[in-house]
Amino acid sequence: MPPERIHFITGRLAEFALRAELARLAGEIGFSYRIEVLPITVAALMSTDWVARHVAGPVEADRAVLPGYCHGDLAPIAAALGVPVERGPHDLRRLGEFFGQAAQTPADYGQYDIEILAEINHAPRLSLAAILRQAAAYRAAGADLIDLGCDPGDAWPGVGPTVRALVDAGHRVSIDSMNTIEIGAAVRAGAELVLSVNSTNRAAAADWGCAVVAVPDVPATLEGLDETIEHLAAAKVPLRIDPILEPIGCGFAASLGRYLDVRRRYPDAEMLMGIGNLTELTDADSAAINVLLLGICQELSIRSVLTTEVINWSRTSVRECDLARRLVYFAVRHRLPPKRLDAGLVMLRDAVVPEFGEEYLEKLASGIRDHNYRVFAEGDKIHAVTAGGHWAETEPFLLFEQIAAAAEKPIDANHAFYLGYEMAKAATALTLGKDYRQDEALDWGFLTRPETSHRLARGQKTREATAGEKTAGDETTRDDPGDGGAEST
Repeated sequence: MPPERIHFITGRLAEFALRAELARLAGEIGFSYRIEVLPITVAALMSTDWVARHVAGPVEADRAVLPGYCHGDLAPIAAALGVPVERGPHDLRRLGEFFGQAAQTPADYGQYDIEILAEINHAPRLSLAAILRQAAAYRAAGADLIDLGCDPGDAWPGVGPTVRALVDAGHRVSIDSMNTIEIGAAVRAGAELVLSVNSTNRAAAADWGCAVVAVPDVPATLEGLDETIEHLAAAKVPLRIDPILEPIGCGFAASLGRYLDVRRRYPDAEMLMGIGNLTELTDADSAAINVLLLGICQELSIRSVLTTEVINWSRTSVRECDLARRLVYFAVRHRLPPKRLDAGLVMLRDAVVPEFGEEYLEKLASGIRDHNYRVFAEGDKIHAVTAGGHWAETEPFLLFEQIAAAAEKPIDANHAFYLGYEMAKAATALTLGKDYRQDEALDWGFLTRPETSHRLARGQKTREATAGEKTAGDETTRDDPGDGGAEST
């Protein structure tokens, strides 16, 4: 079949970068293209009505692609061009993804078979309302069971009513205690799993009528574990085995070996891993640790994990485990590394940091006619580009001093605040190795908070107020009321 013919529409400032990007992509993907440059400087400021009035007319193409920021009804443009019209990405550097170069999520991705127990620590010290709020948040993040963590010592008088309230709210509940009185009250109220059982309390397990987690009396040697398992099996008590994960520096590697040993000795047994001993007790963000531990669980057919969110760097551990169990399930099932499947856990650094390059920034400075600033983060520096000016510094304060000194008139407070905010984002992106795009949120994986583009919102108001305003050369003279970002297609 002949290659697809695509008609691209853009503004003058984006033309140079768009031509370079399409020249690369056309050969890699296999399409032919034509670029129509409309009489406007900033492509992001085009409206569909304006585009429909300015395109050359019917084109010989299979489809047309507009800049991603071009808002409005596409039908008038499609009628003028005589071909289907769609919006491209906001940033032309993402055209490769637009054409499917990025790995597509497989249709069967998202399945899992690991159950998440989310522990509410020191539950006896909390009010019932606080426990219910935390349980609801855990469930929304992906938890399957709410684990009530009890304190050593006397039995918690409120354990029964608390379990009943959680069950009435639709939660599945486990009780984390060694106290038989506390456990008995919890299971009578509806708890379905007991953490944990060893030689000290296993005699009572047959009376509880629920599943339990068997642990060794001495984790370092697995002492007492076989006897507890035999006792529970003889009493027909459903069980899961947890050899106990130790923190780094306290026998971590050896404890992983014990999970392997137990799996070899009990190939069909259900198992559980309490992963909080690593995420809570390691000076490192929890996300990657959770992925690694759930990968071990998936390969060893450990179908339950117990996690916590006590320390701040583990405050989203439940959600991390929910995303991680999907990654590792697909990886193990398909025998493929868990890469380019779901970027939700790629939070600190971005997978790809594309750059326009110095030549484009210089051409941009020579082509801009307004005096607003375009901010970029490239080559370890923050760049500010405006009409006839291009400055670059490693530090936002130094950069602002340069542009303020060169400005024809003082930069007003609103504009200065906006530039400071954008430069701070750019500095963060350079520090961490992230892709900075002006007027868009930095990508923090599943923690990303979308930003409203105040520049584009103001630009839309200006377009509405000055619709149809043109010079004798039919070129739009509307000034961008904010700061133009990286050009879209």
